[in-house]
Amino acid sequence: MGLIRGTFSLSNPTRPDLAPLEVSALADSGAVHLCIPEHLAIQLNLAELERREVVLADGHRRTVPYVGPVEVRFRNRRCFTGAMVLGNEVLRPQLQSVDVNPESPNIPLSVAM
Repeated sequence: MGLIRGTFSLSNPTRPDLAPLEVSALADSGAVHLCIPEHLAIQLNLAELERREVVLADGHRRTVPYVGPVEVRFRNRRCFTGAMVLGNEVLRPQLQSVDVNPESPNIPLSVAM
């Protein structure tokens, strides 16, 4: 697992009156969910959709708010997701680096099964 830093834009698509936030985020190749600190959830006025139990790296379990929707932008890519409110860093699941897919540099690529 690797940690690297990238710059992302986060916004609340249900609140176009709120300016997007530019954040320096850690991309963790072992993460499976977007995690944001509470102050970003408040600034973006994100609604709590539910509470989810998470297992932390040290094995402890916690119940945390799951908020959304969140629009995440990186270079010429964007996606819509929810986020766990946890910690004091922004974590994005990625693989080893933060970049667009070189096999699809102009159009976002998704795999549907």
